[in-house]
Amino acid sequence: MRQFGLIGYPLSHSFSKKYFTEKFAAENISGCNYELYSIESIDLLPSVLKQVDGLEGMNVTIPYKESVLPFLHEQSTAVQEIGACNCIRIRNGKLTGFNTDVVGFRQSIEPLLKSQHQNALVLGTGGAAKAVVWVLKQLGINYSYVSRTKSEGVLGYDEITGELLQKYPLVINTTPLGMQPNVHAKPSLPYESVTADFLFYDLVYNPAKTAFLETAEQYGATIKNGADMLVIQAEESWQIWNS
Repeated sequence: MRQFGLIGYPLSHSFSKKYFTEKFAAENISGCNYELYSIESIDLLPSVLKQVDGLEGMNVTIPYKESVLPFLHEQSTAVQEIGACNCIRIRNGKLTGFNTDVVGFRQSIEPLLKSQHQNALVLGTGGAAKAVVWVLKQLGINYSYVSRTKSEGVLGYDEITGELLQKYPLVINTTPLGMQPNVHAKPSLPYESVTADFLFYDLVYNPAKTAFLETAEQYGATIKNGADMLVIQAEESWQIWNS
């Protein structure tokens, strides 16, 4: 039996097992199984690798996209440059890391970009944020990080005035804020300064319309959640595992 799975903690929000189980059934892919491996520490990864026979591939989610790097034997160029991995191919005991966030994000946001989207606010500074920034650089879009913890080159939420926000008509949330079950939470922004020129993108997909997206939409913004990005990522992972 070919085994695949997802590591992260917690995994109550994951769609991966359902997606791949349905994919295997719909496409008559036999001899394959996908499981969730909720591990409280990335140091438990070796025990998962040892215990699961036939493990050929894994997805990696919050909070391990960066801390998994020391366990990899090889890294794709994207992983090396971004410093984050969310897909692992396992062959003969060797772990090769890839980043499918970049593929999923680019393919899902590119059709929505318009001429005014030259400057972006990236909410969060974790592994997903780094993948988003990598794509923004490829697209020639300027960006600024925003975080609850201010540091050099990173804006604090208290610095985002209405006037400043209008200089960044592309706003991307890479944090889990607003995810089930905390559906009423949203990044602290001056939403009243949002106009129809704005594009708000949320990597969260559950709920389908987060408070972040819903509020922006009320002021006329175009909105997009992370559902399509997830499907693209999943299919890219499958290609990697079978390449």
